[in-house]
Amino acid sequence: MHSRLAAPLLAAPFVVALCLPSARAAEESPWSAPEGTAVRLVAGAREGAVHRAGVEIRLASGWKTYWRYPGDAGIPPQFNWSDSDNVERVEIDWPAPLRFDEGGATSIGYKHDVILPLRVVPKDPGQPVRLDLALDFAVCSTICQPASASVALDIPAAGAAPTSPALENAAAQVPRPIGMGASGAPSIEEARLEGTGDKARIRVTARLADPAAGDLFVEGPNEDWALPLPERQPGADGRTVFVLPVEGVPKGTSLADSPLRFTLVDGKGAGPARAVETTARLSAP
Repeated sequence: MHSRLAAPLLAAPFVVALCLPSARAAEESPWSAPEGTAVRLVAGAREGAVHRAGVEIRLASGWKTYWRYPGDAGIPPQFNWSDSDNVERVEIDWPAPLRFDEGGATSIGYKHDVILPLRVVPKDPGQPVRLDLALDFAVCSTICQPASASVALDIPAAGAAPTSPALENAAAQVPRPIGMGASGAPSIEEARLEGTGDKARIRVTARLADPAAGDLFVEGPNEDWALPLPERQPGADGRTVFVLPVEGVPKGTSLADSPLRFTLVDGKGAGPARAVETTARLSAP
């Protein structure tokens, strides 16, 4: 389990009807359909020596799944690519997530269908690639249950152009990297460590085009960290302030010397999310 409070898991089968297409194009794998969801691989264009691809997850109505860091409750997805052929590495991008309540605990993830964009680096760029994924994750409605999917897709050496609009849209929702103190909105002006002992907290000052709808997620440098979700506080001069207590830090770790990853999401809606990601150390108290 990744987090301090694990969501309850249902071991017994729980059948949810999903409408899956019977035909598929060459750039899509067959669907793997665990209860409550369906998973497939999609391939896009080759860019340089890198193939664009994605893991598409469809959710039944009212269901949700988790982000790379699930928050107070949940299980992060686990990706096993070991059975792939001619694959040096697979880099996973994550579209901007949402926070949602799970009976008193707050989690981070997706409440709608999602594609996780991939960058697939082949060992030999002149040869085809076979992507073979064993995915372990969790899906939830009123209760949560573990799910597993096995999907595979052959990608020609030249790629599977053109990249689909759905994969392009998913890539547009991935937070773009920026530096601390970058101008404009959204951006993070400062992340500061305040107080000591039990009163220690992290204070983040951000610029948002839509302060009423923005959100912030903070992660440590590895899976041993379990930082709480920030709370919003009133800010001055149009800024938005997020505060979180210093909890979930591994014992013996110097918080001031540890780079944290800040994901700032500016607004929610039908279009691509305006989101940025900043990795930086905290300013001294």
